[in-house]
Amino acid sequence: MSWSAKQYVAFEDERTRPARDLLAAIPAAQAQAVVDIGCGPGNSTELLVQRFPGAKVSGLDSSPDMIDAARKRLPLLQFDVAEIDQWSDAGPFDVIFANAVLQWVPDHATLLPKLAGKLASGGSLAIQMPDNLNEPSHRLMREVAANDPWASKLAGAAGQRTDMASASEYFSMLRAHCARVDVWRTTYHHQLAGGAAGVVEWFKGSGLIPFLSPLTESERAQYLQQYLTEIEKAYPAMADGSVLLPFPRLFIVATRE
Repeated sequence: MSWSAKQYVAFEDERTRPARDLLAAIPAAQAQAVVDIGCGPGNSTELLVQRFPGAKVSGLDSSPDMIDAARKRLPLLQFDVAEIDQWSDAGPFDVIFANAVLQWVPDHATLLPKLAGKLASGGSLAIQMPDNLNEPSHRLMREVAANDPWASKLAGAAGQRTDMASASEYFSMLRAHCARVDVWRTTYHHQLAGGAAGVVEWFKGSGLIPFLSPLTESERAQYLQQYLTEIEKAYPAMADGSVLLPFPRLFIVATRE
């Protein structure tokens, strides 16, 4: 996949709001070592710096473009290009922050306890993941992908997102490793300008990437036109021309003794 920091931050305020809500639920008042895994362009890392001004804050992301943007945004911090499931730093960390990234990483039953094992005493693993694979936005991505002429190219596109476990399953994954595990689900309703086209622009920076990356330029244009046509039916514009995009997200804060 090819991630674009410019496309992602086109909706920075809306994308950062869940990170703020996640950060507010972390119980630690102070921290020495904080890491933002899947830091993107550094918008969530910036929140961590503000919350923990005395901490050593670092970030990692699998996208060189995202890391380049994060380094420009926060030049005094250390940012590394790395895959989360191959990340070898043992810590310990007072905060491991994973905002809107673990939905792209497989095998949560192995990964989450491994991340919890990197926490210091009293440290927290804070996770937020989009829980929208059954929303019209993503169902339509799959339906358009199944149509010719690109069906064979996109056969594996939907599988790049990890299937979400239930809240109770995530609780069980972490409860054996942490003294306290909080799990909750919130649906945001983002007002997007431009009608259905705003919805398409939003997902061009995230969910559509696996569907667009394998296509040629002309195929992308055709795919996006078909997707837009279906999105217009699923998300009708309001009187002012904007659209409300319902966006459910799952939150987890797991804290060690």
